[in-house]
Amino acid sequence: MTTRSPLVLATGNAGKVEELRALLADLDLTLLPAGDLDDSLTVVEDADTLAGNAQKKARAYHEHTGHAALADDTGLEVAALDGGPGVHTARFAGADATPEDNKQKLLRVLEEVDDRRARFRTVVALIDADGTAHTFEGRCAGTITTAPHGDGGFGYDPLFRPDGSDQTFAEMPAEDKNEISHRRKALDALRTFLSGLKSDPGR
Repeated sequence: MTTRSPLVLATGNAGKVEELRALLADLDLTLLPAGDLDDSLTVVEDADTLAGNAQKKARAYHEHTGHAALADDTGLEVAALDGGPGVHTARFAGADATPEDNKQKLLRVLEEVDDRRARFRTVVALIDADGTAHTFEGRCAGTITTAPHGDGGFGYDPLFRPDGSDQTFAEMPAEDKNEISHRRKALDALRTFLSGLKSDPGR
C-alpha cells in the first residue's frame, strides 16, 4: 500500500484516529479518516465478536469508497465479569452511554471485588481494495483500578493499569502507551503483513 492508495480509517473516534496515525506514521500510507469523507456513513456494530464488528466496519467503508479500509474493535475483558463487557465494551452502561457512564458502571460492579484482573483485546480488520479481508489481534493484560487516574487517553484508559507499570494508560505519555498497547500489538501484526506484500493491496 503506497501514498497513491488511500487507506480509510473506519472510525469516528478522534482519539483512536490520532493513535492510529502515530502507530502507522512510519509506513508509506495515505491515511483518510472517516471524518474527512464528504458524506457520513453509520455502521451499526451488532456482531457477536470483535472480529465481526471490525470486519463489518471496514467492509462498509471499503464498499462506500472503493478504497482499502482499516477498522478495529476493542473489548475490555474483566476476569471477575467472565470476560465482560467484551464485545459490549462501548455500550456497557447502555446504548447511549458516554465513556464516563461506562467507567462509573465498571467501578460500581467491581466495588466489592478483589480480583481486578483484566485485559484489553483489539482486533484490526483490513479490507483490501479488492475486498479481501485480513484480521490481526493484540492483547494487553493489566488490572482495573479502584478510581480513575490520569487525564490522557480515552475510554477506559483512566481505569486500566497494564501489567508491569505503576501508571494507568491515561497517566502515561501517549508514546509510552503506544509502545505496549493492545492496538499497537495488533497493528504490529498488520505491519508485518503489509511489509511482506509484493504488490499494493490498495490498488
